[in-house]
Amino acid sequence: MRVHLVDGTFELFRAHFSRRPRHLAPAGWEAKATVGLAASLLALLHDEQEAVTHVAVAFDNPIRSFRNDLWPGYKSDEGVPVELRAQFDAAEEATRSLGITTWSMREFEADDALATGAARFRDAVEQVRILTPDKDLGQCLWGRRVVQVDRMRRREIDEDALLSRRGIRPASVPDFLALVGDDADGIPGLPGFGEKTASALLAQYAHLEDVPRDPARWPSLIRGAAQLSAVLESAREDALFYRRLATLVTDVPLSESLEDLRWAGVPRHGVEAWCARLGAQALLQAMTARPTRWVGG
Repeated sequence: MRVHLVDGTFELFRAHFSRRPRHLAPAGWEAKATVGLAASLLALLHDEQEAVTHVAVAFDNPIRSFRNDLWPGYKSDEGVPVELRAQFDAAEEATRSLGITTWSMREFEADDALATGAARFRDAVEQVRILTPDKDLGQCLWGRRVVQVDRMRRREIDEDALLSRRGIRPASVPDFLALVGDDADGIPGLPGFGEKTASALLAQYAHLEDVPRDPARWPSLIRGAAQLSAVLESAREDALFYRRLATLVTDVPLSESLEDLRWAGVPRHGVEAWCARLGAQALLQAMTARPTRWVGG
């Protein structure tokens, strides 16, 4: 048995900025992202290689969390296209219409829900598959038991793959992001610290507290160690704070059990009504033409 945990916000944005044509709902609002999200989730649900039996989709609604109270520059709804922001509620409705457990995050982020689900279910199943390319979810990897799946690039990342690519273990991912920053989340990082430098440093010293103050003890392949050490010393508290922002919460109060995540199939009457409201008859026809797993009707 495997659990699939999907970053719904990422999928919604991906659909909005895709080459899909515009889609106006009968009520006149732009629904391209919502219909694209539904199509993407249907493709996942009926992907024989994925063999989906237990699934949940997490959304940021709104794009704001407790981290914005800690750091004004943290990611928010600012700059999100108006027509996309208006579809957040509709995206959750679309997901529920497909019979999928939906986690709507407000105080926490969708990533926190994904991290919580991974921590909660990893001991009970063969594998937890987190469907998002976001770097911060790398901290959730656990051997082959918890993996990340980048559907766009058709790439799977487990703990060994992370180690091979970045030279660090999952526990060091928040430290890594604290040093190099994360533009997607508004974490600035420290000046001069690129990915290679941070990887080399954390490969030897897993956490910021472990990094020696004496640059002579830093890995020899790091260029400009003396200058970088001075930067780290002057901004060590900042780095620790950025790490706090990058550390995902693994105890979000989600009420669903593993059994609650079981996907029985697409509720026929519910999805027919949803397609009618959005004028998504082409999507309904595609579902009817393919071997869709239906429930009811």
